[in-house]
Amino acid sequence: MKMLITAVALLSAAPAVAQTVPPPPVPAQSDAGGLTGSVSDDAAWQDLGIAIPKFATDADVPTQTSAGSTGALGMALAQIITADLKNNGLFKPTGPDGLPQPAFSQVRAPDFPTWSGRSAEMLVQGDVRAGADGNVTVGCYLYDVALSQQLTAASWTVAPADWRRAAHKCADLVYSRLSGESPFFDSRIAYIAETGPKDHRMKRLAIMDSDGQNHRFLTTGQTLALTPRYSPDYRSILYLSYFNGNPRIYIYDLATDTQRLLLKETNPLFAPRWSPDGKWVLYSMASGGNTEIYKMPAAGGSPLKLTDSPGIDIGGSFSPDGSRIVFESDRSGTQQVYVMNADGSNQRRISFFGGRAATPEWSPRGDQIAFTHIVGNLRIAVMDPNGRNLRYLTDAWQDEAPTWAPNGRIIQFFRTAQGSGKTQLWQVDLTGRNERRLATPVDGSDPAWGPIRP
Repeated sequence: MKMLITAVALLSAAPAVAQTVPPPPVPAQSDAGGLTGSVSDDAAWQDLGIAIPKFATDADVPTQTSAGSTGALGMALAQIITADLKNNGLFKPTGPDGLPQPAFSQVRAPDFPTWSGRSAEMLVQGDVRAGADGNVTVGCYLYDVALSQQLTAASWTVAPADWRRAAHKCADLVYSRLSGESPFFDSRIAYIAETGPKDHRMKRLAIMDSDGQNHRFLTTGQTLALTPRYSPDYRSILYLSYFNGNPRIYIYDLATDTQRLLLKETNPLFAPRWSPDGKWVLYSMASGGNTEIYKMPAAGGSPLKLTDSPGIDIGGSFSPDGSRIVFESDRSGTQQVYVMNADGSNQRRISFFGGRAATPEWSPRGDQIAFTHIVGNLRIAVMDPNGRNLRYLTDAWQDEAPTWAPNGRIIQFFRTAQGSGKTQLWQVDLTGRNERRLATPVDGSDPAWGPIRP
């Protein structure tokens, strides 16, 4: 269902920041604009004291949102923003519980001495108004307390069912302004929901917001679902299914809750993936003892064979510009990471660090490739597109299938518990120091982080 959301920039109404005010520090970047291998969580902007009080309202009236009245909605919005900024491990925000509650008139004219007395360096305030049409308008304002200056502001009008998006948009606004990085909170995650004993798992296609809320199952579990991926425009999900033992690739339309059969084969299929422009689907197929990589038009049509080597070639993902593909192959005798041009030319191995490497995925920034490194246990690792600067981000018994946040700053993966076989979704940032589990109603695997929502 298409969401009604309009953003109104308020920067023109904000006081101008003096020219002597330095811009917020930006993490070190490579020439490609992405984070380098020397990522640190000790940057000054991460130590800022950020206060996020309850959002104010001009009148506490009932709304059609699940949060209740505008007053309750103001508290819920502040709590979600606080959780967003805190859970990624980069900020240490405070609020709204225990903080003073600004009056509606103070949202755009903060009482700065009150907040400086609480050692707050940054202040996020907001307001909530209910419209006659049932929609709600949420304003978000970021202030520098020491300078008594507004840094940025915006407002969003959302349908009642989409009120949580306004909170994620506000968190994105604050995150981007303070860190200098691209946003990622207003995004969604597709994954495989698993239930049942480990030797007979039911696997259903499911989706949820980036914080695990607004969860929805898309398939019943009567057929096996695997390896989902959001389309670049968020309208559909590409996934692999097995019906009566026969593999099929489907495109699930989220607006109509219907699906279209893209490819049906008797041979095993693996890992369907979108091209960045949504025009092509990458997949692998096993036949005659070999597994090769193909791509075909997303609208349907004849497939193009991209690899032709002895052994197993399985597609990973396109580079952000669509010019190259990273994939895994055992043509050298062990499972390793390779790169080729989008037309299949110039195939070359890039991983030479021992062990085996699988499930490679290109960062949205283009500067790194995440993959599963197998040396005894399975760990999430990253490397440069040339195969250099290997870094481990996790160290558990079985972590696999990394997928990137839209800004290339955080990686999601799934972790399998030794013995029980239970699977859970986890996230880790590029420092490897900030891990957290993303709660799901049932076990989860094969996560796929979508882009920022339109």
